[in-house]
Amino acid sequence: MNSLDQTLANARIVLVRTSHPGNIGASARAMKTMGLKRLVLVAPEKFPDPVADARAVGALDLLEQAQVCETLEQALAGTVHAVALSARRRELSHPVRSARESAVELAKLAREGEVALVFGTEISGLSNAEAELCHELVTIPADPEFSSLNLGAAVQVMAYELRVAAMAHLPGQGPREEQGELAKFEDIELMFRHLEETMLASGFLDPAQPKRLMPRLRRLFSRVTMEKEEVNIIRGLLKSLTPTRK
Repeated sequence: MNSLDQTLANARIVLVRTSHPGNIGASARAMKTMGLKRLVLVAPEKFPDPVADARAVGALDLLEQAQVCETLEQALAGTVHAVALSARRRELSHPVRSARESAVELAKLAREGEVALVFGTEISGLSNAEAELCHELVTIPADPEFSSLNLGAAVQVMAYELRVAAMAHLPGQGPREEQGELAKFEDIELMFRHLEETMLASGFLDPAQPKRLMPRLRRLFSRVTMEKEEVNIIRGLLKSLTPTRK
């Protein structure tokens, strides 16, 4: 497998609560034209389905190999970076990048670990809680008076941008500054859980009036790409503050 294929193999397209099976098939076709093969479905309304097969045309193999999960947390397991596609700004949102800007960063990170592009349901997109599980929001520049893209079209745009970025960032163009192993999604989620438990135990976080403390902290940490050792340092510090924790 060459470096381009390996980079693309580390990218997964995650479709959350897709309501129309035809959009799953169209997304699979869009992926295959750009060399992406990892399709993950979170609680699809109908799958497998003959309509999805018909819309996939020559990409039936991607549908057959698709992973179906019950939750987005399961779908993101093992990833080092995830982006949430959204056409709207959100209160206390994560950093927002354009499709092209995000694809460049995704291509770099996919050389070292698995990355995910997360798309929400056709009707309402991703919930705030789902978007918070990702590192950043990504928007596809479109006419503000008609900015809602069909799901298959949105996947096609992002798949294209990722392929172009991956071709432009082949080995030999310089590594990222960090050299340590990148932290995976589940490592960071355990850190957030540990942080929340420590704040509750100390009284810093009032469960009766949590306000937006945890979303703000998620937004803070989403601004950096964390290494596994850095997560371990933070958890070690938290453990020292709560020595009875097992």
